[in-house]
Amino acid sequence: MWNQFFLLEEYTGTDYQYVGKLHSDQDRGDGSLKYILSGDGAGDLFIINENTGDIQATRRLDREEKPVYILRAQAINKRTGRPVEPESEFVIKIHDINDNEPLFTKDVYNASVPEMSDVGIIKTALLNMDRENREQYQVVIQAKDMGGQMGGLSGTTTVNITLTDVNDNPPRFPQSAYQFRIAESAAPNAPIGQIRATDADVGVNAEMKYSITEGDGLEMFGIVTDKETQEGILTVKKPLDFEKRRQFTLKVEAANPHVDPRFVYLGPFKDVTTVRVLVEDVDEPPVFSRPAYVLEVKEDVPISTVIGTLTALDPDAAKNPIKYSVDRHTDMDRIFNIDSGNGSIFTSKLLDRETLLWHNITIIASEINNPKESSRVPVYIKVLDVNDNAPEFAMFYETFVCENAKAEQLIQTLSAIDKDDSFGGHKFSFSLAPEVAGSSNFTIYDNRDNTAGIFTRKMRYNRHEMSMYLLPVVISDNDDPIQSSTETVTIRVCACDHRGKLLSCNAEALIHPTGLSTGALVAILLCIIILLVTVVLFAALRRQRKKEPLIISKEDIRDNIVSYNDEGGGEEDTQAFDIGTLRNPEAIEDNKLRRDIVPEALFVPRRTPVVRDSTDVRDFISQRLKENDTDPTAPPYDSLATYAYEGNGSVAESLSSLESVTTDGDQDYDYLSDWGPRFKKLADMYGGADSDRDS
Repeated sequence: MWNQFFLLEEYTGTDYQYVGKLHSDQDRGDGSLKYILSGDGAGDLFIINENTGDIQATRRLDREEKPVYILRAQAINKRTGRPVEPESEFVIKIHDINDNEPLFTKDVYNASVPEMSDVGIIKTALLNMDRENREQYQVVIQAKDMGGQMGGLSGTTTVNITLTDVNDNPPRFPQSAYQFRIAESAAPNAPIGQIRATDADVGVNAEMKYSITEGDGLEMFGIVTDKETQEGILTVKKPLDFEKRRQFTLKVEAANPHVDPRFVYLGPFKDVTTVRVLVEDVDEPPVFSRPAYVLEVKEDVPISTVIGTLTALDPDAAKNPIKYSVDRHTDMDRIFNIDSGNGSIFTSKLLDRETLLWHNITIIASEINNPKESSRVPVYIKVLDVNDNAPEFAMFYETFVCENAKAEQLIQTLSAIDKDDSFGGHKFSFSLAPEVAGSSNFTIYDNRDNTAGIFTRKMRYNRHEMSMYLLPVVISDNDDPIQSSTETVTIRVCACDHRGKLLSCNAEALIHPTGLSTGALVAILLCIIILLVTVVLFAALRRQRKKEPLIISKEDIRDNIVSYNDEGGGEEDTQAFDIGTLRNPEAIEDNKLRRDIVPEALFVPRRTPVVRDSTDVRDFISQRLKENDTDPTAPPYDSLATYAYEGNGSVAESLSSLESVTTDGDQDYDYLSDWGPRFKKLADMYGGADSDRDS
């Protein structure tokens, strides 16, 4: 039937826009058929007259939104509702009209062009465009359709053009000369000042490299480049000295490390300036003539001997006077001192190389006008040796000689040492002391190798006649001055077998190798023995004083202890006692000691007469003993207070007069009345006895 229709876009009429007409071959014009439409926009955008088949567009169409619409149409019998032929598909194409102007994809375009460029999509209108003169440009671009013909539409956009930098400008110093000041005390690597060369370029094209090309301070100064600021920082390389040089002149160059070969013709990409450095004077501490001093002195020099002189000067132009002193932290013993004016070091104490070979002290030099300005220097003093020590035995020699020894028999080899130094080696000589050289039973043979041998001069020795010999030996050195000493060798006479093996000797020499004589040892032993005997006798006399009974009574002694041969203690005296003594008073004669305490002395105490016991007392004590044995709460031993031991708890000390009586004379017991009610009975008893005795 049909397959496509065409429709113009952007229809501006007031009526519906006619699209086309559908017609079926079965349509006889009697109105029996009905046309229906389906597909894109059917019923909304496109409508059809069901009786005539005319298709209309209800609104204006835009090809740019949708250029093609696909629809389907069918004719059906109105009465039966059945299609009279199959459904057909057709398209509606929208014809384009010039209703849209050209549009750029961006409102604003940004572009960059290297300065001095020749060609490009957007060409420069001027030659050698310089970024340093103008960096930004703005261009408006217009686009027209229809090839720019009449009736065509157009659109515009903006292009921002930036000229990028190239290295076409060399660095330049803004000044031809610079001047800086620096104190002479500035430390190495200390900064002096900054200089900067300008460069119209930017980025890597403006990077700088500074260097000192010439001048009279090449070895004294250096320059480094600050990567952030592109400045050259001038620094000190070596210590400065105002007194030696006060001014330096340098040539400093600034250059671009990245040069574009295309623009070399524009000139050398570097510049040079002059830098003048002025050194300022500061007050400096004194300076010693040497960094350290080594002095030597003999150990035998007298006090106040000058051993060396130190020199320090003020390096400043003022040349202030210097004062010297010793750092006492390095010379705690004050062995050395120094002249504060001329720096002469002298001894203040005697020296001894054998005690200390090296002395390390520190000398301080300070300005008199400004003591804070001071410096120090180490002084090493070596004490030289002099022959002031006599040789001596390398050890204590104690040997023996057999009674059956033969003449000219070697009994001991001697060696010696010397505290002094000897650069050529020690050479000792040995000999007998002159006073015994002709009468000694022994001889000395010098081996000429710093050793000597002791030989017997006679045959056979008798230890009963002489058990020990003290042999004086003179040892001399060969240094200047010659020193000698007399050492003693102890020789004991001993019994030996036929092979010379030692059998026995006097014990004194072995036990006492300290050099004490036999007489001295015997005297010491006698003194000790006399002292011990004196102590023992004194203790025996105190224990053997006369004792008398405290109570003499003829009354019934059932509840009393008849014999008091021991001294009573205080109220806290509860020491145990062997009750067997009461059962058998004669047992005291066997000198039995107490079992509960340590005896004070081994002497037998004086015994007073004992009253014979009776059967009643024995039975009474036996009964009490059984009661205590069967009592589970009783102590595990027979408890009976005795008075042979003076107790610890008595405030009034001893109440007995047994040991207080040294003679048969009378005693005054009136002081018992002053002790209170507890001692009233004793005071009455003893006071009455004294009265009877007086009457």
